[in-house]
Amino acid sequence: MPIKKATTKDVKTIFSLVNKFAKKDEMLPRSLNEIYENMRDFFVYLKDGKIIGAAALHVLWEDLAEIRSVAVANEYQGAGIGKRLLSECLKEAQSLGVKKVFALTYTPEFFKKAGFEDIDKNDLPQKIWGDCLKCPKFPECEEVAVIKKL
Repeated sequence: MPIKKATTKDVKTIFSLVNKFAKKDEMLPRSLNEIYENMRDFFVYLKDGKIIGAAALHVLWEDLAEIRSVAVANEYQGAGIGKRLLSECLKEAQSLGVKKVFALTYTPEFFKKAGFEDIDKNDLPQKIWGDCLKCPKFPECEEVAVIKKL
């Protein structure tokens, strides 16, 4: 299977992949330190032993998790890799007993195709008070919040 949990040797590649999109304002940047600290949240998609996609499931509370940093190398976009990574994150959320999964995204259509629905960011206080206050784009964030009940 081309999807596996990330290891320490994958972190620098994840960092590079995610931040290529962040430089184009297509997702939020992640520091190398942040990716190392949350490495166990990440799945990576491999092609010929090379990482071409990544996504993370970050548990925030007893019944709530977030999908973060879904990124697929430009030359492989449109091939269903992001969808497969998202599916793997959702499977893990279910296995952990998480009831709701959300994402803050600049591409809500991607998530809506997987059954996510719009939600007001204010309905996610754990996220707002835990992460958003530290973000340089707060409170002028243009990301759209979407959620899926499992």
